[in-house]
Amino acid sequence: MRSFLGRDILSLKDFERNEFFRIFEVAEHLEPIARNRRNTDILKEKTLVTAFYQPSTRTRLAHESAMLRLGGQVTGFSDAKMTRAGDFYQESIKDTVKMLEFYGDVIVMRHFQLGAPHEAAKWASIPIINGGDGWGEHPTQILTDMYTVLREKGQIDGLRWVAVGDMRMRTMHSLGHALTQFDCPITFVAPPGMEMPENYSDDFTSMGLDFGFADHVGDVIADADVILVEPTVQPDYTKSRDDRDGDVDMTPENYKITKDLLVNKAKSDAILLHSLPRMDEIPPDVDITRWSRYWQEAFNGVVMRMALLASVLGAME
Repeated sequence: MRSFLGRDILSLKDFERNEFFRIFEVAEHLEPIARNRRNTDILKEKTLVTAFYQPSTRTRLAHESAMLRLGGQVTGFSDAKMTRAGDFYQESIKDTVKMLEFYGDVIVMRHFQLGAPHEAAKWASIPIINGGDGWGEHPTQILTDMYTVLREKGQIDGLRWVAVGDMRMRTMHSLGHALTQFDCPITFVAPPGMEMPENYSDDFTSMGLDFGFADHVGDVIADADVILVEPTVQPDYTKSRDDRDGDVDMTPENYKITKDLLVNKAKSDAILLHSLPRMDEIPPDVDITRWSRYWQEAFNGVVMRMALLASVLGAME
C-alpha cells in the first residue's frame, strides 16, 4: 500500500481498495477525540492553509475544525475576491500556491475551475487536498459518506446504492470512482439534462462498476440499502459565486425523498445520506425518521478530515 505521507488527495480514482480501509481505520482511531469534543496535539507544529475560491460551509469548516482538534493551526481565505487571486490581478494558481506553501504544511483548495487542485499540486511542495473543483470531483465528501456507511451498516461490500440528483455534480463523480473498489451496485436517478457525463460513465465501465440509470426514484428505492441524495437545483459550479436570488426551479416530484416514500417503499434499515445544503429534495419531516443519517454524516466529515490531515502530515503513518 502506498504511503499517505506527503500525498495529494485529488481524486478517488487514484485510490486502491486497501487505501480506503486504511483511511477508515485512521478515522475510527481518531473519532473519539471529536465525539468527546476534545483536542489532541498530534499536529501541534503544523498549519493548514484553506484556499476557497467558492462558498463553503461544511468542507471548509470541517477541515478547519479537524485541524484544530488535532492541535494544529489554520490560516487562509474563504473569499478569493478579498485576495489578489480574485481581484484585478487574477493571480494564477501557480503563483498563488507557490506563496501559500510558505504559509503552512497542507493546502485544502476549493475552486470553480475543473482541475484547479491538480494544477496546484504540480507546483506545491506540500500536499494539496481537493475540496471540490467545479463540476469535477469532491473526494473528501465521498470518503466521509463511505465511512458513514461503514459505521452505520458495518460493511460496504454487498450494499446496493441509489444516488439521486444532478449527475453533473462532483460528489456523484467521486462516488462512482469510490464504488469501483467495492461490490456495490448503484443506480443513478437524474432529471433530463442532468445525466452522468459520458467521460465519467466510460471511466466507471472501464473500472468494472455495476451501475445503471432510472427515471423515477420510486421505481428503485425499494432495493436500496444506501440512498444518497444531492439537489437537482444547483448553482453554476463554473463560477466563483452564483448570485441568483432564489428565482429557481424546485425539485421535480420524481426526485424527492419524502417521508411517505420512505415509509411505503424503502427498506426499513436503509440509510439516507445528503452532503447538504439541501433545497426541497428532502423535506424537514424526514430528519427525525430512522432513515436519515445526514447529521451523523456531518459529524463524520470532521472525523474523516482529521484522518486525512493526520495521514498526509505523517502523524498516523
